[in-house]
Amino acid sequence: MKATILTPQVQRVGRTSMSSVVNSSIGTPSSSAASADRPGTLWQAMKNVVKRMLPETTRRRIYDKRWGPRRHPALGRVRFGSFRQLEPIDRHFGMQWGQCIDRYYIESFLAEHEADVCGRVLEVSDSVYTRRFGRDRVTQPDILHVTPGHPRATVTADLTSADHLPSDTYDCIILTQTLQFIYNVPAAIQTLYRILKPGGVLLATFHGTSKIARYDMDRWGEYWRFTTLSARKLFTEAFPESTVAVRSYGNVLVAIAFLEGLVAAELRREELDYCDPDYEVLVAVRAVKPRQDIQ
Repeated sequence: MKATILTPQVQRVGRTSMSSVVNSSIGTPSSSAASADRPGTLWQAMKNVVKRMLPETTRRRIYDKRWGPRRHPALGRVRFGSFRQLEPIDRHFGMQWGQCIDRYYIESFLAEHEADVCGRVLEVSDSVYTRRFGRDRVTQPDILHVTPGHPRATVTADLTSADHLPSDTYDCIILTQTLQFIYNVPAAIQTLYRILKPGGVLLATFHGTSKIARYDMDRWGEYWRFTTLSARKLFTEAFPESTVAVRSYGNVLVAIAFLEGLVAAELRREELDYCDPDYEVLVAVRAVKPRQDIQ
């Protein structure tokens, strides 16, 4: 062995002998053919020694600088745990186990704009949010449903063809998780604009990322998923651009949890409140009808 030609820096490894380092790295040569390759194998042994001496964080920076960032965890090392199955943990948004994740965001959005919920208010399907966020500021709550004879409905209409609804009627319209079930979305938004009073506010939410709501799909259809960009374009076709505010909620962890049917209580508050614009789980719009129509 020509291990004696190694520099003193390599010999600083400690009590480990150089022969053991080389042998553990390249194996003990047993033939003249192996000996012929000794300069290359000796270099590899030196690299292995340096790797052992450097901290992991330093090795990672060197690697990233030379070859680009590595994936963490490495390919094939992801632990799927409870998610490694072809069925979701819950198919019904987790609603029987606690607060649905999308409802956490919907209620945060409405709480932020609760001052808008006042006067005569229209809500779809029930008046839960009208009463919760409007309280005594609401003078007349109305409930909209597309199905004639619905027991809670005070207004029956299809928003895409609702000429019978009077214009300039509502101070606030609460439209949560509805537009994805309407095929002709632009027509529905035009109706919403028309029936708002001048100065009235529309508070709307809809899915960016979600499983299919099977109950709704089988009854009236589920057609769309929205982004902040598509929402802004759709609403500014009816409302002046300066009166439309669009935002999203969610991140990759929330998106996975929501698709699996987990509930809000299973995530930390900081996990729920972190917003990654590349993972739009829920999209929310606040749009105001001008007090004088802008032609």
